[in-house]
Amino acid sequence: MNPSDSPVLVLGARSDIAREITKILAGRGHPVMLAARNAENLSADVSDIAVRHGVAVTGHEFDVLDIGSHARFLEDLPSSPAIIVCAIGLLGDQEADAGDATATRRIVDTNYLAPCLFLEIAAARMSLTGTKASIVAISSVAGDRGRAKNYVYGSAKAGFTAYLSGLRQKYAASQLHIMTVKPGFVRTSMTEGMDLPGPLTCDADVFAAKVVKAMDRGSLVYCDLRWRVVMGIITHLPEKIFMRLKF
Repeated sequence: MNPSDSPVLVLGARSDIAREITKILAGRGHPVMLAARNAENLSADVSDIAVRHGVAVTGHEFDVLDIGSHARFLEDLPSSPAIIVCAIGLLGDQEADAGDATATRRIVDTNYLAPCLFLEIAAARMSLTGTKASIVAISSVAGDRGRAKNYVYGSAKAGFTAYLSGLRQKYAASQLHIMTVKPGFVRTSMTEGMDLPGPLTCDADVFAAKVVKAMDRGSLVYCDLRWRVVMGIITHLPEKIFMRLKF
Protein backbone atom coordinates (compact mmCIF):
# COMPACT_ATOMS: atom_id res chain seq x y z
CA MET A 1 0.00 0.00 0.00
CA ASN A 2 1.21 3.49 -0.82
CA PRO A 3 2.18 5.33 2.41
CA SER A 4 0.15 8.35 1.29
CA ASP A 5 -2.95 6.15 1.50
CA SER A 6 -2.12 5.01 5.05
CA PRO A 7 -2.79 7.84 7.51
CA VAL A 8 -1.16 7.58 10.94
CA LEU A 9 -2.90 8.60 14.16
CA VAL A 10 -0.51 9.30 17.03
CA LEU A 11 -2.04 9.36 20.52
CA GLY A 12 0.05 11.03 23.19
CA ALA A 13 1.84 12.86 20.40
CA ARG A 14 4.00 14.98 22.70
CA SER A 15 5.87 11.99 24.11
CA ASP A 16 9.47 11.82 22.91
CA ILE A 17 9.15 8.26 21.62
CA ALA A 18 5.95 9.15 19.76
CA ARG A 19 7.64 12.18 18.21
CA GLU A 20 10.50 10.07 16.89
CA ILE A 21 8.19 7.38 15.51
CA THR A 22 6.14 10.11 13.83
CA LYS A 23 9.21 11.58 12.15
CA ILE A 24 10.14 8.23 10.63
CA LEU A 25 6.63 7.46 9.38
CA ALA A 26 6.16 10.97 8.00
CA GLY A 27 9.53 10.62 6.29
CA ARG A 28 8.15 7.56 4.51
CA GLY A 29 5.23 9.62 3.19
CA HIS A 30 2.44 8.81 5.64
CA PRO A 31 -0.05 11.60 6.42
CA VAL A 32 -0.05 12.23 10.15
CA MET A 33 -2.73 13.13 12.69
CA LEU A 34 -1.26 14.19 16.03
CA ALA A 35 -3.50 13.92 19.09
CA ALA A 36 -2.95 15.04 22.67
CA ARG A 37 -4.41 17.13 25.45
CA ASN A 38 -3.90 20.88 24.94
CA ALA A 39 -3.49 20.32 21.22
CA GLU A 40 -2.54 23.94 20.64
CA ASN A 41 0.90 22.96 21.97
CA LEU A 42 1.31 20.64 18.99
CA SER A 43 1.44 23.51 16.50
CA ALA A 44 5.24 23.56 16.29
CA ASP A 45 5.35 19.81 15.60
CA VAL A 46 2.60 20.11 12.99
CA SER A 47 4.49 22.84 11.13
CA ASP A 48 7.88 21.16 11.41
CA ILE A 49 6.69 17.78 10.10
CA ALA A 50 4.71 19.34 7.25
CA VAL A 51 7.67 21.43 6.09
CA ARG A 52 10.33 18.80 6.67
CA HIS A 53 8.52 15.85 5.10
CA GLY A 54 5.92 17.40 2.80
CA VAL A 55 3.00 15.36 4.14
CA ALA A 56 -0.42 16.37 5.42
CA VAL A 57 -0.28 16.96 9.18
CA THR A 58 -3.09 17.90 11.54
CA GLY A 59 -3.33 18.39 15.29
CA HIS A 60 -6.30 17.20 17.35
CA GLU A 61 -7.49 17.71 20.90
CA PHE A 62 -7.76 14.36 22.66
CA ASP A 63 -8.12 13.39 26.30
CA VAL A 64 -8.11 9.60 26.65
CA LEU A 65 -9.78 9.93 30.07
CA ASP A 66 -12.86 11.42 28.40
CA ILE A 67 -14.10 7.95 27.58
CA GLY A 68 -17.44 9.12 26.21
CA SER A 69 -15.67 11.07 23.47
CA HIS A 70 -13.70 8.17 21.97
CA ALA A 71 -16.09 7.13 19.21
CA ARG A 72 -16.85 10.73 18.25
CA PHE A 73 -13.14 11.56 18.15
CA LEU A 74 -12.52 8.80 15.60
CA GLU A 75 -15.51 9.85 13.52
CA ASP A 76 -14.36 13.47 13.39
CA LEU A 77 -10.83 12.76 12.16
CA PRO A 78 -10.07 13.97 8.62
CA SER A 79 -9.09 10.41 7.60
CA SER A 80 -9.60 6.93 8.98
CA PRO A 81 -6.26 5.82 10.40
CA ALA A 82 -4.49 2.83 8.89
CA ILE A 83 -1.90 2.98 11.65
CA ILE A 84 -2.43 3.98 15.27
CA VAL A 85 0.52 4.69 17.55
CA CYS A 86 -0.63 4.73 21.17
CA ALA A 87 2.00 6.43 23.31
CA ILE A 88 -0.27 7.45 26.18
CA GLY A 89 1.19 7.04 29.65
CA LEU A 90 1.53 8.53 33.12
CA LEU A 91 4.40 7.46 35.39
CA GLY A 92 3.23 9.21 38.54
CA ASP A 93 5.04 9.23 41.88
CA GLN A 94 4.94 5.85 43.63
CA GLU A 95 5.48 7.10 47.19
CA ALA A 96 2.95 9.90 46.88
CA ASP A 97 0.37 8.05 44.81
CA ALA A 98 0.18 4.65 46.52
CA GLY A 99 -2.00 5.95 49.34
CA ASP A 100 -3.95 8.44 47.27
CA ALA A 101 -7.05 6.92 45.68
CA THR A 102 -7.50 9.77 43.18
CA ALA A 103 -3.87 9.71 42.03
CA THR A 104 -3.79 5.92 41.83
CA ARG A 105 -7.02 5.85 39.85
CA ARG A 106 -5.60 8.39 37.40
CA ILE A 107 -2.48 6.27 36.81
CA VAL A 108 -4.54 3.10 36.28
CA ASP A 109 -7.07 4.83 34.04
CA THR A 110 -4.40 6.58 31.95
CA ASN A 111 -2.13 3.59 31.46
CA TYR A 112 -4.72 0.84 31.26
CA LEU A 113 -8.48 1.37 31.32
CA ALA A 114 -8.92 4.36 29.01
CA PRO A 115 -6.43 3.27 26.29
CA CYS A 116 -7.99 -0.21 26.27
CA LEU A 117 -11.47 1.20 25.76
CA PHE A 118 -10.28 3.46 22.96
CA LEU A 119 -8.35 0.72 21.17
CA GLU A 120 -11.33 -1.62 21.44
CA ILE A 121 -13.39 0.80 19.36
CA ALA A 122 -10.53 1.59 16.98
CA ALA A 123 -9.59 -2.04 16.38
CA ALA A 124 -13.16 -3.02 15.55
CA ARG A 125 -13.35 -0.26 12.94
CA MET A 126 -9.91 -0.91 11.45
CA SER A 127 -10.55 -4.65 11.12
CA LEU A 128 -13.62 -4.04 8.96
CA THR A 129 -11.78 -2.17 6.22
CA GLY A 130 -10.35 -5.34 4.70
CA THR A 131 -7.01 -3.62 4.20
CA LYS A 132 -3.72 -3.85 6.05
CA ALA A 133 -3.74 -1.90 9.33
CA SER A 134 -1.59 -1.64 12.45
CA ILE A 135 -1.88 -0.67 16.09
CA VAL A 136 1.43 0.03 17.82
CA ALA A 137 0.91 0.40 21.56
CA ILE A 138 3.55 1.35 24.10
CA SER A 139 3.45 -0.60 27.35
CA SER A 140 6.48 -1.07 29.63
CA VAL A 141 8.87 -3.63 31.10
CA ALA A 142 7.57 -2.34 34.45
CA GLY A 143 4.57 -4.59 33.91
CA ASP A 144 6.64 -7.78 33.73
CA ARG A 145 6.91 -8.05 37.52
CA GLY A 146 5.74 -5.76 40.30
CA ARG A 147 8.52 -3.87 42.04
CA ALA A 148 8.34 -1.69 45.14
CA LYS A 149 9.54 1.39 43.26
CA ASN A 150 6.70 1.54 40.73
CA TYR A 151 4.06 -1.11 41.37
CA VAL A 152 1.07 1.17 40.73
CA TYR A 153 2.36 2.13 37.29
CA GLY A 154 3.71 -1.38 36.69
CA SER A 155 0.42 -3.09 37.52
CA ALA A 156 -1.44 -0.83 35.08
CA LYS A 157 1.09 -1.59 32.33
CA ALA A 158 0.84 -5.31 33.13
CA GLY A 159 -2.89 -5.09 32.50
CA PHE A 160 -2.32 -3.16 29.28
CA THR A 161 0.17 -5.76 28.02
CA ALA A 162 -2.29 -8.57 28.76
CA TYR A 163 -5.07 -6.66 27.01
CA LEU A 164 -2.95 -6.16 23.89
CA SER A 165 -2.07 -9.86 23.84
CA GLY A 166 -5.75 -10.75 23.88
CA LEU A 167 -6.59 -8.15 21.24
CA ARG A 168 -3.81 -9.49 19.03
CA GLN A 169 -5.23 -13.00 19.26
CA LYS A 170 -8.76 -11.73 18.63
CA TYR A 171 -7.73 -10.20 15.31
CA ALA A 172 -5.08 -12.76 14.34
CA ALA A 173 -7.07 -13.90 11.30
CA SER A 174 -7.66 -10.34 10.06
CA GLN A 175 -5.36 -7.84 8.37
CA LEU A 176 -5.09 -5.84 11.59
CA HIS A 177 -1.68 -6.28 13.19
CA ILE A 178 -1.28 -5.34 16.85
CA MET A 179 2.18 -4.79 18.31
CA THR A 180 3.15 -4.35 21.96
CA VAL A 181 6.16 -2.15 22.64
CA LYS A 182 8.03 -2.47 25.94
CA PRO A 183 10.54 0.31 26.50
CA GLY A 184 13.02 -0.13 29.28
CA PHE A 185 15.10 2.91 30.13
CA VAL A 186 14.82 5.46 27.33
CA ARG A 187 16.18 8.99 27.55
CA THR A 188 13.05 11.12 27.39
CA SER A 189 11.55 14.08 29.21
CA MET A 190 9.65 11.59 31.41
CA THR A 191 12.89 10.01 32.65
CA GLU A 192 14.82 13.28 32.90
CA GLY A 193 16.59 13.52 36.24
CA MET A 194 16.42 9.78 36.87
CA ASP A 195 19.63 7.83 37.49
CA LEU A 196 19.50 5.58 34.42
CA PRO A 197 21.91 2.66 33.88
CA GLY A 198 23.95 3.58 30.81
CA PRO A 199 24.33 0.09 29.28
CA LEU A 200 20.57 -0.52 29.47
CA THR A 201 19.47 2.94 28.34
CA CYS A 202 18.86 4.04 24.76
CA ASP A 203 17.90 7.27 23.05
CA ALA A 204 14.34 7.85 21.88
CA ASP A 205 15.29 8.08 18.19
CA VAL A 206 17.19 4.77 18.32
CA PHE A 207 14.29 3.04 20.00
CA ALA A 208 11.77 4.54 17.58
CA ALA A 209 13.74 3.17 14.63
CA LYS A 210 13.56 -0.33 16.13
CA VAL A 211 9.83 0.00 16.64
CA VAL A 212 9.15 1.09 13.06
CA LYS A 213 11.45 -1.62 11.68
CA ALA A 214 9.48 -4.24 13.63
CA MET A 215 6.02 -2.96 12.67
CA ASP A 216 5.52 -5.38 9.78
CA ARG A 217 6.88 -8.47 11.50
CA GLY A 218 6.96 -8.17 15.27
CA SER A 219 4.32 -8.67 17.94
CA LEU A 220 6.48 -7.68 20.92
CA VAL A 221 9.37 -5.22 20.96
CA TYR A 222 11.78 -4.57 23.82
CA CYS A 223 14.29 -1.71 23.82
CA ASP A 224 16.93 -4.29 22.91
CA LEU A 225 17.76 -7.96 23.45
CA ARG A 226 19.39 -7.24 26.80
CA TRP A 227 16.06 -6.07 28.21
CA ARG A 228 14.37 -9.27 27.09
CA VAL A 229 17.07 -11.25 28.92
CA VAL A 230 17.01 -9.06 32.04
CA MET A 231 13.23 -9.14 32.36
CA GLY A 232 13.20 -12.88 31.69
CA ILE A 233 15.53 -13.37 34.64
CA ILE A 234 13.60 -10.99 36.91
CA THR A 235 10.28 -12.57 36.02
CA HIS A 236 11.49 -16.08 36.89
CA LEU A 237 13.41 -15.29 40.08
CA PRO A 238 12.06 -17.26 43.06
CA GLU A 239 9.96 -15.08 45.33
CA LYS A 240 12.31 -15.46 48.31
CA ILE A 241 15.23 -14.13 46.29
CA PHE A 242 13.20 -11.41 44.60
CA MET A 243 11.99 -10.05 47.97
CA ARG A 244 15.59 -9.37 49.03
CA LEU A 245 16.41 -7.28 46.00
CA LYS A 246 16.31 -3.47 46.05
CA PHE A 247 15.71 -2.04 42.59
